[in-house]
Amino acid sequence: MDLNSILSQLENGNEEEIETLLHQYNGERLCQGLLSVLGRQIGPRCQSTCLETLRILSRDKRVLGPVGTREGMLVLAGLARLRGAEEGGDSLQKEAQTEEEERVVVEALKCLCNVVYNSAAAQQVGADVQLARGLCARLHAARAGRHEVGLFSLRLLFLLSALRPDVRGGLRRELRAVGLLTEVLEHTLDVRWVGPYEAAPPDPQAQPIPTEDNERAMEALKALFNLTLSDSSDEDGDHQLRLITAIMRHVLMLKTQTEDKTEEAHSHAINLLSNLPVSCLDVLINVPVQGGQEEYHGKNMEAVQVLLDFMEKRIDKGANFKEGLTPVLSLLTEGSRHHREIRRYIKKQVLPPLKEVKVRPEIGSTVRNKLVRLMTHVDMGVKQSAAEFLFVLCKESVDNLLKYTGYGNAAGLLVARGLLAGGRGETQYSEDEDSDTEEYKSAKPYINPITGHVEEPMPNPIEEMTEEQKEYEAQKLVNMFDKLSRQELIRPMGVRKDGTLAPLEEALHQAAPDSCSSDSD
Repeated sequence: MDLNSILSQLENGNEEEIETLLHQYNGERLCQGLLSVLGRQIGPRCQSTCLETLRILSRDKRVLGPVGTREGMLVLAGLARLRGAEEGGDSLQKEAQTEEEERVVVEALKCLCNVVYNSAAAQQVGADVQLARGLCARLHAARAGRHEVGLFSLRLLFLLSALRPDVRGGLRRELRAVGLLTEVLEHTLDVRWVGPYEAAPPDPQAQPIPTEDNERAMEALKALFNLTLSDSSDEDGDHQLRLITAIMRHVLMLKTQTEDKTEEAHSHAINLLSNLPVSCLDVLINVPVQGGQEEYHGKNMEAVQVLLDFMEKRIDKGANFKEGLTPVLSLLTEGSRHHREIRRYIKKQVLPPLKEVKVRPEIGSTVRNKLVRLMTHVDMGVKQSAAEFLFVLCKESVDNLLKYTGYGNAAGLLVARGLLAGGRGETQYSEDEDSDTEEYKSAKPYINPITGHVEEPMPNPIEEMTEEQKEYEAQKLVNMFDKLSRQELIRPMGVRKDGTLAPLEEALHQAAPDSCSSDSD
């Protein structure tokens, strides 16, 4: 901070502004002093204490000026034993030998994580001095390294790849980090291959994955998610992406120390699977079926069942649907759209043949009931994801969808797709058809298409009216609609020939020529 600027603000500021200014000035001065000390030859215990203090200060964005400079970042990178390519020599210094030296490396990495997260200037410097190259060198070399060094190296790699698209591109193309992180996962999770894309299933009697291994695996998954955000099929190759899919299947089969940690691991695996080409998802089901495992037409559905259980658990939580539920819904939707066995298995679980038609489709505790309720959720992304999932399970047939949901629940999807007049979506599906139950066939003529269930008979309110009374009530209703329309409180709509909505006048105008042509000789 410029001293003259500070003095000027001290003269003109109020008490609160002065207090904030001095706190910021003191923090920056302390940061600068700590960096000066760390730049000298001092012992590892003093280095570690200085870094602990700097780590606490680095949580405050306002005092990071001295640390986010090239000099400050190079001091921290040196203490973390990282070297970028432009610094000359190896990208990785000699690893720490003693516990005290390792503590210095860990604290320096923690500082770098805080500084990179909180400072755009530090992010730029980190890209310029190629910190990512040093991190990749460490991950290549440290197969059996110390837990915290590996953990915070992966976390820093995650932050750099999340915040800097240029770093993300360099990691993929030049440093081949997708393959590197895949190897890190294989090593951390102790993956043993028994086929081209088949990992040996976890022993049911084995202990859950150790906490430290799980923590490193989660950081690797997050970094790998960043690197696969854009289409990487050409750069990484089909083999590499199918290998990742097989490892994600392995993750879905694993158990960690707690149920919450297991759910977190599954969430990261789902996010990563959503980035991969949908053609790779057959790896999830093309493994031999063993005794007691979920199976459908010779395909192993264990991983798909885990995804369905995860989806239902997230629905039951009743909160944070956008981040917690929509990724798995999207994954299941695309898997069902492109892989017939996946779609048919999921439909069997979610939309079994209808028997109970006396209850509205959104009422109840089945997975179908829960998904239909989401079709009218206030969040547009959530309602669209749920509706699209059910639509694909119905092979994008409007008639089939309405059978399971009712017109009222499906209206939003049909409007968005231009299918209010019926029909099908654009995807081509196999011709296999599900037969209706006898219960559904017998009840079908009595089902209200709007609500999707058989309603109790209601008394007809106009049954005992005279013709004059009926005409009076009809005219009264017309006048009410006319008034609301003129006041622009409502807007009467009609359906075009292509199934999309339009103002009523436009829809009628479009229909008029057709009517005239059909009446002509």
